[in-house]
Amino acid sequence: MKNLLTICLLFCCSLAMGQVQFKSGKNGFTNFLAENTIYPQFSKDNCVQGTVNVSFKLNNQGKVYFSKVSKGILSDLDQEALRLVRLSSGKWQVPAGYDTTVSIVAPVNFVLSGYNCEGKTSRDIQDAIRSYQAEEGLTNSVINFYKNIDQAKPGQEVQIIGIKNQLGIDDEYLDDRIKMGLKKIKQGDKQGACEDFNFVKYMGSKKADDYLTKYCK
Repeated sequence: MKNLLTICLLFCCSLAMGQVQFKSGKNGFTNFLAENTIYPQFSKDNCVQGTVNVSFKLNNQGKVYFSKVSKGILSDLDQEALRLVRLSSGKWQVPAGYDTTVSIVAPVNFVLSGYNCEGKTSRDIQDAIRSYQAEEGLTNSVINFYKNIDQAKPGQEVQIIGIKNQLGIDDEYLDDRIKMGLKKIKQGDKQGACEDFNFVKYMGSKKADDYLTKYCK
């Protein structure tokens, strides 16, 4: 039997929340989070859980015009929480005379249940987090290389390919990243999808080029 993944996303906020509401009702935003969350693969595999605080502002049309992570856990969870808040843009009702400079703070709580996390110790999880952060630096070096490939030195790409192999970034990995982007397109998250497609591009692959042309111009 496959393990079941339960994602609990709790939403609380600052005093400003009393002045605005989600268009679909009292529990609308909580339901929206549960329906649209794509739990990042690394954090899911390594039982990384916790709360990401996202600060955001709404304009008079209920659209998110500013957002940032004010307290994070790990960049993959941070970016998912930020993506969800941005995806909620236009789904808010604001009253007449609403102060659009006020920040709303949304704590998004990521919890895994029934995913064998009981067998993971806190040390296991911290070791995984440190490994992830180290790999982020290597991933960024690959991205920077392909972004500036015109300035590459002879033979440098061989080293970059070695780093990609070390990170396990192969065709299967890139295909999964494209699938994630297409899922975001279905959710209406064009920005998030284009970030995934561009990631594939800056791994030196042309696999996502057609999607970049179709969705990201």
